[in-house]
Amino acid sequence: MNVRDVLEAYRQGEIDMQRAEQLLRMDFLERVGDHTLFDHARESRRGIPEVIWGENKSPEVVADIVKRVLEDRQAVLVSRVSPAHVDVLKRAIGADLVTYVEGPHLIVVDKNPGRPKAGCIGVLTAGSSDIAVAEEAKAMAQVMGCEVVTEYDVGVAAIHRFLDPLSRMLDKGVDALVVVAGMEGALPTVVSGLVDVPVIGVPTSVGYGYGGKGEAALMGMLQTCSPGLVVVNIDNGIAAGATAALISIRRRR
Repeated sequence: MNVRDVLEAYRQGEIDMQRAEQLLRMDFLERVGDHTLFDHARESRRGIPEVIWGENKSPEVVADIVKRVLEDRQAVLVSRVSPAHVDVLKRAIGADLVTYVEGPHLIVVDKNPGRPKAGCIGVLTAGSSDIAVAEEAKAMAQVMGCEVVTEYDVGVAAIHRFLDPLSRMLDKGVDALVVVAGMEGALPTVVSGLVDVPVIGVPTSVGYGYGGKGEAALMGMLQTCSPGLVVVNIDNGIAAGATAALISIRRRR
């Protein structure tokens, strides 16, 4: 919930003055159960919806946090979840609010999926093995209010494959590109050298033997010959989608 949302909620009588004051304070923290100290101002400061890391948290803890977050917010994502997380959360908040994205093991809870589009980004993958990470980036950007155009399996093993998809994305007017690649991670550099929009490279843990857990792709992207290529951590589609969305939304204000 950003500042405008808080003021509108107060104007509509959905929250009282004390609650509005709490939500507007930059230092407002709240204890959720005996396990979480929640920062209510983070989304307002950053413009990024709350993301809960599901792995190593019990389904019950995740459900507690999600229920509290949804009292003041339209959306929350839970990454790296198990089927148990999905089942418990559906029982806690209702199955109609829970969307499970199978590839990245991601839960999207969105009370306003029809929100007006505030931006537009493109997402490319080098191979079909990279799609799960790309879908994580896509889900994040969509919750932030972006239209997301995708093209998958267009890597440099057959380099001519990505030219037409890339042209269609640029014709669509995307403001940023997320390019996901494993193996040697070459595709983001190639794309970055051809376009005039920001490019975020995402290395994935796809490959053989030495460097095959994403290290080779990460190092290759960091050593890019194309200045301006931004690189996130291995398999971090959340960060890539958020960064691309922030760029697009800010550009269109």
